[in-house]
Amino acid sequence: MLYYLSELSNLVGYFNLFKYVTFRAAGATFTAMFICFVFGPMTVRLLKKFNTMAPTRLEGIVEDKYIDHSKDKVPSMGGLLIVASITISTLLWARLDSLLILIFLGSLVLLCAIGFIDDLSKILKTGGMSAKMKLFCQTLVSVIAVGLLFYADKDSGGYLQKVSLPFLSKLISFKGAAVLVFGFAVFMMVGFSNAVNLTDGKDGLATGCTAISASTYALIAYLCGHVEFAEYLKIPQISGAGEVGIFCGAIAGACLGFLWYNCSPASMFMGDTGSLALGGSLAMVAIMTRQEVILIIIGGVFVIEAASVMLQVGYFKYTGGKRIFLCTPIHHHFERKGWTETQIVVRFWIIALICAAIGLATLKIR
Repeated sequence: MLYYLSELSNLVGYFNLFKYVTFRAAGATFTAMFICFVFGPMTVRLLKKFNTMAPTRLEGIVEDKYIDHSKDKVPSMGGLLIVASITISTLLWARLDSLLILIFLGSLVLLCAIGFIDDLSKILKTGGMSAKMKLFCQTLVSVIAVGLLFYADKDSGGYLQKVSLPFLSKLISFKGAAVLVFGFAVFMMVGFSNAVNLTDGKDGLATGCTAISASTYALIAYLCGHVEFAEYLKIPQISGAGEVGIFCGAIAGACLGFLWYNCSPASMFMGDTGSLALGGSLAMVAIMTRQEVILIIIGGVFVIEAASVMLQVGYFKYTGGKRIFLCTPIHHHFERKGWTETQIVVRFWIIALICAAIGLATLKIR
């Protein structure tokens, strides 16, 4: 919306700044952060008023002595503030004639709605959505979102039918097997939506790691949208990708603003309302920029968290009750090892920063 102020640059030269993606991405970041700062206390009060305290997901799974019951009084569903901040900020700073922006915002809201229904059902003591229903809804939204991305790609050379791999300068073409590429994209979107959800088990853990990953993909989206940089780095040049960088900036800003209230001891949790939307959105940006394989590196913390659960469950079933880790997701394993919550969160943030740096390095080392 504010982009159109650039048309007044003939009257006031400073309005020309609104043409630049970098300026608007910074504006979106600080706007989303500001919204969370200002409306955070009110959100906490409203969530407490409506008794949005959800039972811990560890209830009945681990021994009671390992559960911090002080968090039972912390309201959930704070993801509503995150998603609202991202949406408002993106609408203010991005170009509203961008089909990509509309696709990303629509997917963000739909995934938020799935998480909201799941959180609400837990609060109402109905047990939450069944795993199959939740997975079906996530898959349905992912299929629609990826399908729309493929539709938006129809006039740009069919880059979505190609896969970019780390350290390789050429895209691998799958024109004869577009279904495989489509299926992989849907898998990544559903997988990362759940991976962020699994990571959201310690105060500020998922929030901080998401801010790092979103900032990284904001840069990647900008590079993909810039003709000269894309050519120099030998990455896909994607029309309109810069606008998606503004969306990523809004995600990073919202997460940083929310972290003010989500750091230990947390005043509120994002819940599935926020985590499903954030994870799915990160995957969508990776798909759009053709850097979904690199997301496995940049989002390394999320991958490790999800992989620990899958390995634990698989090994438990195969061996008839034996475990690889003391408890999963893996942050609970380190908790059992004696790490404090702050140690776990900060160390995982450091790992997330290292993963982001490695992921960015792969764009140059080709």
